[in-house]
Amino acid sequence: GPSRQSGRFVDFAVPEKEPWTIYAATGSGGLWKSVNNGTSWDPIFDNEAVISIGDIAVAATDPKIVWVGTGEHTSSRSTYWGDGVYKSVDAGKTWTNMGLKDSQHIGRVLIDPKDPNIVYVASLGALYSQNDERGVYKTIDGGKTWTKSLEVKADGRMVGAADLAMDPA
Repeated sequence: GPSRQSGRFVDFAVPEKEPWTIYAATGSGGLWKSVNNGTSWDPIFDNEAVISIGDIAVAATDPKIVWVGTGEHTSSRSTYWGDGVYKSVDAGKTWTNMGLKDSQHIGRVLIDPKDPNIVYVASLGALYSQNDERGVYKTIDGGKTWTKSLEVKADGRMVGAADLAMDPA
């Protein structure tokens, strides 16, 4: 993959219906796509406001629906922030910011395996300061609106979510 251009990789996604297609998300170098089993790679997130990616997911029901959570979730001094979640409905040709702009660091994006309009997001929030956009978020309308489905407070401070898992059944 394009490791010299992008540094550390944080996630990969392969559409079940197109196993020759590979998306490679990097912590500080954007998003890359291969349509030939990794023989060559093209950057597909260069025109967005951020380059730091935390997670990528492809809908099981439609390989053209791709979600990206921005802001690397590896908590270190060299971690870059993001500005929410992005959605593509044309396999990464164009992107739309779908909200959660103050989340700063997205640890996981999960798309319901039967309904691509249902999406869950784990948000770490700001790494070294307090912010309210931490926790687990859910949309049932493809990202038009979001509901915080898990909120945890400890000592009066919001706790972020780093990861999620979903039973495909």
